[in-house]
Amino acid sequence: MERRIVTTTRDCPGRLVPTGDPITIPGGAFITLTQTLGGSFTVIVNGNMARIAGADADAIGLSVEPLTFADSNTPSDIDVEHVWHALRSVYDPEIPVNIADLGLIYTVNVTGGAVAIDMTLTAPGCGMGPVLVEEVKDRVRQVPNLGSVEVHLVFDPPWSRDMMSEEAQLELGVF
Repeated sequence: MERRIVTTTRDCPGRLVPTGDPITIPGGAFITLTQTLGGSFTVIVNGNMARIAGADADAIGLSVEPLTFADSNTPSDIDVEHVWHALRSVYDPEIPVNIADLGLIYTVNVTGGAVAIDMTLTAPGCGMGPVLVEEVKDRVRQVPNLGSVEVHLVFDPPWSRDMMSEEAQLELGVF
């Protein structure tokens, strides 16, 4: 995506990257849109990187495409491929690669109508962890037949570049 400047149409909540601290971007502010992948937006405001949730897309004149799912071979159960599809719609705010291809998802367990996910972060001290966990929950909740979703942040084993998919490594030039 090419960076572009947009103006906020109203006060807009955001989260500073990488600390996760909440901020309010005032209406009428000029911000630079740097990433519009998945269900959220990364912007530069007053020299700081911030994340805007998809629920506030209207404040920057945009909208979020709803997730669509292919027909399932198990129409009355949760299709694990649908869960992975939802996870691939969540992007790291600083890296234009989804969290599944980054190797941040360690396990996806489907039991009845519930999904339990173990995930990690590229850096244990990243303040965006809780923000990413909530975004994962929001996206996975859209999976058909889902009753509940739990997301656990884990740091063992520690994340490394070796956990990225080949496509992600090529995209980032770290092969």
